[in-house]
Amino acid sequence: MKPTSDHAIDLDKTSSAQELNHTCYCKTLNKQVLQKQLDRDPSVSAIMADLWQSHPHLFSSTVVFISPATLLLMTEAIQALERVIALPAYQSMALDRAPVIARHHFGPRGVFQGFDFHLDADGPKLIEINTNAGGALLNAALARAQDACCQEMEWTRHPKLALNSLEDQFVEMFRNEWRSVRDQASLRTLVIVDDDPHNQYLAPEFELFRLMFNKAGIDAHVADPSSLILREGRLYFEQQPVDMLYNRLTDFYLQEPAHQAIREAYEQGHVVMTPDPHAHALYADKRNLIVFSDDGLLESWGVAESDRALLHRVIPRTMLVRADNGESLWANRKNLFFKPVAGYGSKATYRGDKLTKKVWAEILAGDFVAQELVKPSERLILQDEVLIELKFDVRAYAYDGKIQLLAARMYSGQTTNFRTSGGGFAPVVVLPN
Repeated sequence: MKPTSDHAIDLDKTSSAQELNHTCYCKTLNKQVLQKQLDRDPSVSAIMADLWQSHPHLFSSTVVFISPATLLLMTEAIQALERVIALPAYQSMALDRAPVIARHHFGPRGVFQGFDFHLDADGPKLIEINTNAGGALLNAALARAQDACCQEMEWTRHPKLALNSLEDQFVEMFRNEWRSVRDQASLRTLVIVDDDPHNQYLAPEFELFRLMFNKAGIDAHVADPSSLILREGRLYFEQQPVDMLYNRLTDFYLQEPAHQAIREAYEQGHVVMTPDPHAHALYADKRNLIVFSDDGLLESWGVAESDRALLHRVIPRTMLVRADNGESLWANRKNLFFKPVAGYGSKATYRGDKLTKKVWAEILAGDFVAQELVKPSERLILQDEVLIELKFDVRAYAYDGKIQLLAARMYSGQTTNFRTSGGGFAPVVVLPN
């Protein structure tokens, strides 16, 4: 801890997290402990040994602090959203505008839903929901590899049981997805599928998942869709029938020709997939943010006043970009953030004050939403003996409405990028009451 004076900081209950984010410059990451967490098996030693060179900005060396009140609001907001999403009127609206494949509901809820928040003076603001949020295993390992530098960090010496047992929770989550379709049948084979998975940025995490499943007695593999063969309706990988797919594809509705074998097996119910098109339509379509921030529509559906008040506080107002409101949106662009309806990972997202006329024309011609701009919080860190200020957001990894893990992503620029010196994933420390 390096306070701004020689005296200990007098932390006010309502601002202590913000105070620590601007005055605690300690580097708490223990790289040796993290390396041990990641390098668990000879089959991953090569990729993990090279991780610091291949992914120099994957992990930040410090943590982000939030208050208990912030966590409570996040938790309550996620639960309120689940109640809205469960409404028949909401589901009818969300699924009617989605491709037909999304209307199949075989049972899975969708693993690793990512609720991404910015924090401002009024508390957390939900900027988007993702249904295939990456980084959970990496962040679990990162959280267990921190050294305490002060009283607020003492939890790192005695991590909560939940943090030590996260992998067990994750395996049980996948088994629950399996049981929602196959009841008591045994889950034998699982494939972690993505396009060109070994060259994806989070490829190291795919290997950690493979090890996690294998340790649990599930024969797991990492594969490109081209490695999956459709035979009599079943998917096969290296002559083995595939029971389950952990889906990391960003072709959310399986529309690309390379994914047709997966699509056919999924539609016919021959493979269990999570997350699936149904979950994406209900949670991650950016147009859903328009609904969540429309108090009048929510009231017409019978949403409780308490839930509406909470969502009004937490969800920034979001609008669909149309030709008839384009002029007013352009005039107000400095207060807006623009996102593609089917976007992911900050692809083609724009802060309004950075827009050019050319990009604006592309937004008008495409499918975009405009969201009230909520500036991210900032974290002051010591990098190469120089104080620098980075932005951060907070991701809540959740399943079935319950938060499993919190993680921050620190960066500079318009959006998270994993290209910032001193940035990357960071553990989130919730201060004690």
